[in-house]
Amino acid sequence: MLSIIIPTLNEEKVIEKTLKSLRDYKGDYEIIVSDGRSTDRTIEISKKYADKVMVYEGITRQTIAMGRNLGASVAKGEYLLFLDADIYIPDINIFFARAISFFEKDSKLVGYSVYLKVFPEMANFADRFFFSLFNHMFYFLSNILHIGASYGEFQMVRNDSFKKLGGYNEKIAVAEDNEFFKRLAKSGKTIIDSKLIVYHTGRRAHKIGWPRLLVSWWVNQLSVSFLNKSYNSEWKEIR
Repeated sequence: MLSIIIPTLNEEKVIEKTLKSLRDYKGDYEIIVSDGRSTDRTIEISKKYADKVMVYEGITRQTIAMGRNLGASVAKGEYLLFLDADIYIPDINIFFARAISFFEKDSKLVGYSVYLKVFPEMANFADRFFFSLFNHMFYFLSNILHIGASYGEFQMVRNDSFKKLGGYNEKIAVAEDNEFFKRLAKSGKTIIDSKLIVYHTGRRAHKIGWPRLLVSWWVNQLSVSFLNKSYNSEWKEIR
């Protein structure tokens, strides 16, 4: 069984399209939306398509790591798939058949991710260049150097491995995805599948610009690597 976990916060513009596309999957699965107290129609829309909608009840602002962990806490699947709210998976049945086959064939595999691109109709030159660069970089880091690296937009893990590691580090607001995949790589095998692609809106780069986004990514990544905490205390929503 596959548990698909989507952390959300005010995602009414994209969440319905994402959830409807996931419902085309014919395998054994559940969809869990983990919401950080949205003030728009995200929760209402999610309840129409998701099997479970978890709403954060804490006092402080929920981090993405907290949202993912909350969703995972009620997941029943052997595999956990963490997705962003604006992700589209093409040929979904063929896609998941291939993804799951990697885990079934290799008992040492604990973490799996794929290439990421911006929707063709939304992509500009910078999107195509930088995501191609990062796709190949993450492939090299995970598949060749075996140190683990991945986008947070799509991360698939074994449930038992996730629990052993204690999930995502909830104290890290930014770059928690790479930090988690690095810990996974120390406990088993992680790979990036270059044959599969998922699409997203690229909205953060489009909103704040690639130069600013790149600086933010690298500053936070360095801070997490050397200080075990992100430079930014929160990852501001872009809607």
